Amino acid sequence: MRLAEKTAVIVGAGQTPGQTMGNGRAVALRFAQEGARLLLVDKNSEWLEPTVAMVREAGGQAHTCEADITQEGDCTRIAAEAQRQLGRIDILYNNVGRSEGDAETAALAVDMWDTLMNLNLRGMFLTCKHVLPLMRAQGSGVILNVSSTSSMVATDAVAYKTSKGAVNTLTHHLATENAPYGIRANAILPGLMDTPMAIERRAREQGVDRDVVRRARDARVPLYGQMGTAWDVAHAAVFLASDEARYITGALLPVDGGLLTKIG
Repeated sequence: MRLAEKTAVIVGAGQTPGQTMGNGRAVALRFAQEGARLLLVDKNSEWLEPTVAMVREAGGQAHTCEADITQEGDCTRIAAEAQRQLGRIDILYNNVGRSEGDAETAALAVDMWDTLMNLNLRGMFLTCKHVLPLMRAQGSGVILNVSSTSSMVATDAVAYKTSKGAVNTLTHHLATENAPYGIRANAILPGLMDTPMAIERRAREQGVDRDVVRRARDARVPLYGQMGTAWDVAHAAVFLASDEARYITGALLPVDGGLLTKIG
């Protein structure tokens, strides 16, 4: 197994209700299947319960921690709980993010800008801040931040794009700053994905069936003319978390069906 004897903290391991699998839940399952012991973190314990059940059904080991990563005290507690339950932290997977409520620059309320930046960027900074001392002390670790292809393409959502661009920069900084401690930091940039957060909200906001949203998004993807799934992200995460990627740090890995090829 590719993550045997490893421990992982998965932030955003729950998911909102929907027909399909979310990124955090899929990563939790794949990490467990590859032998990792897990601490699953989410602000809503009810969203975590199905993830825990699936992990344990698959034969994995998982503990839970309810926390709001925009609060530094909660991030301190995540690190302490991981140390208590798992004994060490080999992998930190940062999966929390939101675009709902975003808008064009002149139309975006300041409060919404602050909300999105706090969740998408401040939260990742805080989780890294409090996990890094433990990784440095053990002389190894992997940080995986979930960014987005929105950080590199034109969008009509200024706060989401800006925050994800900053996640890319943060990841580069973490990689260079912590390489002397044997810690790797990389980011995954999902493109158009068929997940509950992507599909359910848009169907609700547009007042249309989910399949209408899916067809419109599929048509934008070069590879296969079809969105990816959470499993595509999870497979990439397993690789980057494993020793197969031991010489990879500071990378921004698109998982996007060729969406970013349109830039050229």
